[in-house]
Amino acid sequence: MRKLDTIAEMKSVCRGATREGKTLGFVPTMGALHEGHLSLVRTSRVQCDVTAVSIFVNPLQFGPSEDLEKYPRTLQRDAATLEEMGVDFLFAPSVAEMYPPGAQTHVDVSELSGKLDGASRPGHFRGVATVVCKLFEIVRPHRAYFGQKDAAQVAVLRKMVRDLGIDVEMVVCPIVREADGLAMSSRNVYLSPAERKQALVLSRSLQQVKAAFKGGESDGQRLAEIGKQTIASEPAAKLDYFAVVDPHTLDPVDKASRGTLVAVAAWIGTTRLIDNLLL
Repeated sequence: MRKLDTIAEMKSVCRGATREGKTLGFVPTMGALHEGHLSLVRTSRVQCDVTAVSIFVNPLQFGPSEDLEKYPRTLQRDAATLEEMGVDFLFAPSVAEMYPPGAQTHVDVSELSGKLDGASRPGHFRGVATVVCKLFEIVRPHRAYFGQKDAAQVAVLRKMVRDLGIDVEMVVCPIVREADGLAMSSRNVYLSPAERKQALVLSRSLQQVKAAFKGGESDGQRLAEIGKQTIASEPAAKLDYFAVVDPHTLDPVDKASRGTLVAVAAWIGTTRLIDNLLL
């Protein structure tokens, strides 16, 4: 595996691979890799000739009161894991490399960026879209791999790709869960043992909605209320949102149907967690 930390080097090796006619898969991450990330890497390794991974904790997607400084950084361990998995290129740039002094260009998917996570994290999706657009230009992958857990992010990035005509196939892979149902997240390390148990209310709320839908309930507001009531049953959980929405527009639906997105975000202690499922 080649580890690269400059844009010029990363462009060079990626262009070299595509000139040789190889399909290039790309997994953008912020590091602190867990099985969710690794499932994306494995899928890329199966589907593509060459796999590139980026590790970059992107300051643009963190708000002033969020966890940028304490976000877990485990680059040495992550690099060893990726090398064992047979990743070809690891791009791990500095903030100064990605955002040189005086940089002032942003990518704003305006309407979608204010929904779900974007409503409670103003500017978050502008930061996500900006860094992913830049990474897509650096790597120019044939396929890019994302997790379904970040469903709102997926919707924003799909819209960006369509609007800007970026020549990349977005591949969205299923959520990877712990044995008890908790969605894997780099932020799970913040949870105390008690909070870890309390966090299960997120996946439990989704399963309650899924069961109601299977039982014949299709009213979007009623399904959302079932989810909210489940979250409220856990005193330690502070709800951010519970939404039953179209997976592409992120707008609430009057009637849920197959493929409708059910999404939840809540704080357990000081840790904000997200989860979702597609009905």
